[in-house]
Amino acid sequence: MNELSQMPINSDLAQRVLEEIGQNVYLCYQCVKCTSGCPVAEFFDWQPNQVMRALPLGQEDIALHAHTPWLCASCQTCTTRCPQGLDITAIMEFLTREAGARGIKPQVPEVNAFNTAFMREVQLWGRAYELGLIAEMKLRTLGTRKLTDDVDLGLKMMRKGKLKLLPTPARPPRKVKPVAGATNAVAYYPGCSLHSTASEFNASARAVGEALGMNLIEPKGWVCCGSSAAHRADPEAGLRLPLENLSIVEQSGFSEVTMPCAACFNRHKAAQHEIRHDGARKAEMDKALGYEYQDSVQVTTLIESIHKHVGPDKVTEKVKQPLKGLKAVCYYGCLLTRPPQVTEAQHPENPTNMDELMSALGVEVLDWSYKTTCCGAAHSLTRPDIVLKLSSGLIEHARAAGADVMVVACPLCHANLDARQFQMKLEQPLPVLYFTQLMALAFGLPEKATALNKNLVDPYPILRERGVLGVYQQTP
Repeated sequence: MNELSQMPINSDLAQRVLEEIGQNVYLCYQCVKCTSGCPVAEFFDWQPNQVMRALPLGQEDIALHAHTPWLCASCQTCTTRCPQGLDITAIMEFLTREAGARGIKPQVPEVNAFNTAFMREVQLWGRAYELGLIAEMKLRTLGTRKLTDDVDLGLKMMRKGKLKLLPTPARPPRKVKPVAGATNAVAYYPGCSLHSTASEFNASARAVGEALGMNLIEPKGWVCCGSSAAHRADPEAGLRLPLENLSIVEQSGFSEVTMPCAACFNRHKAAQHEIRHDGARKAEMDKALGYEYQDSVQVTTLIESIHKHVGPDKVTEKVKQPLKGLKAVCYYGCLLTRPPQVTEAQHPENPTNMDELMSALGVEVLDWSYKTTCCGAAHSLTRPDIVLKLSSGLIEHARAAGADVMVVACPLCHANLDARQFQMKLEQPLPVLYFTQLMALAFGLPEKATALNKNLVDPYPILRERGVLGVYQQTP
């Protein structure tokens, strides 16, 4: 008899999945779309469809001891494409929690260490503190990774001023006061990254917003959204943290909050989706927050907000230095559009709103098939080998499409595609720019607003070669 035939059968786990997260795994009919579309499938021991099959069969030895749930990148591709509407990402996250609850050793210790360290930083400071997170990660993973791993990356980022030496504590205010002018403004939630590793996104986003006449106001006392760590390790915090922010925004008088960070946007939209479909959970959160959330706040991406309030035509009117001659591919990443039942994206596999904004600047936007292909962002600190494989593939595909630059709208994607590019050993680096950096450049804003000097892959040579630097032509 082979090993599989001797595995114990127990249907209790399928029932636990249904009770805990409302997913009926018996609906899975093995179409294999979850596996065929998974960007990290090659790193798994059991493929996603095999794990899904193990659940109704009661093969707990597979489901709870597989590396697969721990290596899931939470990119939502499987959830988006499942014909039965199963939230496969949530099932994978549940399996890691269930394994821990049963005393089963984490199959990928680095991921468990990251989740623990991340949530500890959020609990201590209210926001993510990258240096503290990195330090704890290194101490927790000494058995599997060298202390010197990624030191070269850290030094490069510190030289660019992209890592804060000290944390920035934040706590929600006990009593939220209405903000003057909030009814005619948009709340601006930068998220933890834009105050540190993605400072160029923050600088250019604020400058572009002002140039377009958008009144962006950052609400006081916002906290970390919990990112993927909370969803995987602490679902209660994964719901409570975004709702704390939305409650602050609502009580401040805003009707819309825009979020430059894709992960922040996705987590806040997921929280809204959950309370809209689960009255009991909403009641629990209202009690925990001491405020009855009215669900009056619209959550948008910064791309979406600019597109809605300004539009491509008015963006073109603001252009002083057309970016004609510059060829670009737009990369949206995973979480700006997926899953559509959460993000409400009309075209989750082929979004075009960033393309339209870039075209409005005069950029020649190239079509390519990798707009929403995962870069591996969730594993940046846990499995950089996965990140390098996925991200270098995206750079190569962009080059093959004929791109001079890649345009992004997510700080996590940018960190992988720009900051880690020197580790990819590519023949030719490819500048990776935030869409707001190109907008600031086209609007002729001060060089400080473009923050091009913050990018690790120097964008100046190609921008100069294409003749689009304008007043910055002589910048070294």
